[in-house]
Amino acid sequence: MYKYLFGPVPSRRLGMSLGVDLVPRKVCSLDCVYCEAGKTTKLTTERKEYVKTEKIIGELTDYFRNNPDPDYITFSGYGEPTLNIAIGKVLEFIKENKPDIPVAVLTNGTLFGDAKVRQSILKADLVLPSLDAATEAVFLKINRPPDSLIFEDYINGLIDFSREFGGKIWLEIFILPGYNDSEEELAALKKIILQIKPDSIQLNTLDRPGSVTDLRGATRAELQRVAGFWQMDNVVIIAASPERKKIRSYRTDTESAILETIARRPCTVDDLSKILGFHINEVNKYLDVLEAEQKIETTKQERGYFYKIKK
Repeated sequence: MYKYLFGPVPSRRLGMSLGVDLVPRKVCSLDCVYCEAGKTTKLTTERKEYVKTEKIIGELTDYFRNNPDPDYITFSGYGEPTLNIAIGKVLEFIKENKPDIPVAVLTNGTLFGDAKVRQSILKADLVLPSLDAATEAVFLKINRPPDSLIFEDYINGLIDFSREFGGKIWLEIFILPGYNDSEEELAALKKIILQIKPDSIQLNTLDRPGSVTDLRGATRAELQRVAGFWQMDNVVIIAASPERKKIRSYRTDTESAILETIARRPCTVDDLSKILGFHINEVNKYLDVLEAEQKIETTKQERGYFYKIKK
């Protein structure tokens, strides 16, 4: 069992993706209301070696020796991966030892105002930064940053990175009805998108309860309205669907383990992660499919949202 690697996880966008978690749970530069990994417990923009580089490289070395190559290696996990000052060293190790495996970085992009951060991930093949707000008021409402994070630096950093990076950029925009879907906000978002010039604009929304209750995800029609408002050819709606089950390495034993566990008693995502020994991101990917197939449902209790077998 690895401590800093998880998966490979069946991903809607990246096939079978081996996750690399560079920060402890839940260290992040944002405390987004929709985060499926839960509320941020250490809200910070401080970069340091949160996990020792040699430990991550040691696990990667063992994985490469004993497992087939995944479709992607992805820096993601419980928090913001660029907070780890050693991300560039780990990326370089992967490229030196497995040059044929593409590397993706899932990031909120908030630290891109720092040239050192941008430089550290230039060797990645694909970067998926987030942009949920075009105005500071909406940014504060959705993403809830620390006082040390300046909104203008964040936006300018995204634009600067797009000019420096030679790989692909898939810009993810999370739509929350009532938060960032007004015509004024959408028009302002489009202006920023046109400056970033991403290869793909990926519209996403809430799949399951976030860290704030009473949120709702956008419907397919609402996401299509956003795409139609922007009128850009590279907008893709990536809201969850059971299509992930068609991925060649979708593991039915993982699905069965989740179903057998919640058949005994309802569990939160946290519970399932601890009981089964799976990373929370891995649990969430399989829950996507099970919910889409209407095999499970959620119920709200005092400790949060619990998953149970749908009757």
